[in-house]
Amino acid sequence: MDLLLHLRYFRTVAEEQHFGRAAERLRVAQPSLSQRIQRLERELGVRLLDRGRTGATLTPAGRLVLAETDALLDAADRLRTLVGRVQGGAAGTLRAAVPPQLGGATVAALLTAYRERSPGGELDLRELTTAELTAELAAGTLDAGIVRHPCPATGLGFGPQLHQPLGALLADQDPLAAHPEIDVADLDGRELVLFPRPTAPALHDETLTACARHGCTPGAVREVAGIEFTRALILSGTHVAALVPRPAPEPGTTWRPLRGNPVTWRTSTAWPAGRDGPAVHLFTEAAHDVLREHAGLLPTATPRRLFPRPASEFPL
Repeated sequence: MDLLLHLRYFRTVAEEQHFGRAAERLRVAQPSLSQRIQRLERELGVRLLDRGRTGATLTPAGRLVLAETDALLDAADRLRTLVGRVQGGAAGTLRAAVPPQLGGATVAALLTAYRERSPGGELDLRELTTAELTAELAAGTLDAGIVRHPCPATGLGFGPQLHQPLGALLADQDPLAAHPEIDVADLDGRELVLFPRPTAPALHDETLTACARHGCTPGAVREVAGIEFTRALILSGTHVAALVPRPAPEPGTTWRPLRGNPVTWRTSTAWPAGRDGPAVHLFTEAAHDVLREHAGLLPTATPRRLFPRPASEFPL
């Protein structure tokens, strides 16, 4: 006996409280439906329905079975969905990586969002710089990741880009901290703290080029990977500033946006070209939503088409 099918028929009769209407809804003959319910009752050893001239009503045992039926059928539907994901390649383990600057709350939200989208899938998440990440994607040792642009594009596919305006992290007593926003040119000649160039060479150069274009040539560039050491340098002197996305507030430092958002980071998901299967699509969807909702990234006004510069591996 197909127990799940018989339970579906039983639930329909219970909902309609009438064999004729249930048969029409199920598109089966009424005698056949009645026989199936009788067979289910024999199998369970209880009477589930009281039959009358005006319809069918649940017995006490029938009410108990109906409550369990809902749970069983819902579980069966989830199982079918899970099996479909496995067959379609959305389950299994996805090897992915994110940049070190991504906050802990954002990483946790990404893990949760992926699990919700792929109940049978596992996300093996690591922390890698954009340079490391793109190298592993190209080598096929990683399935997907979140990268900063510009980055090596050869052999990779990319998801929709989001952008993140940078601002200046200053000491509270810095005169510039008194303004609600500042110009990039206000930082001209200062010692500037920026992420290490080897972690994302093209982005490092692009950031300094954007600063120069808007009137800021740093007196020196200090390369620092972690936000805590960055804060320590800022607190050590009034002529030190860091170009970073908006961080979590901390005593002693103040973040100020740059007027007109002249310096931004562009971010997207990436994967080996031709290997954007269901799991990669789910990761891209989850990452895009989480980066917008938890990290404050913004959609680009016009989606950028990525293609390599002439004689360069980096996209425009």
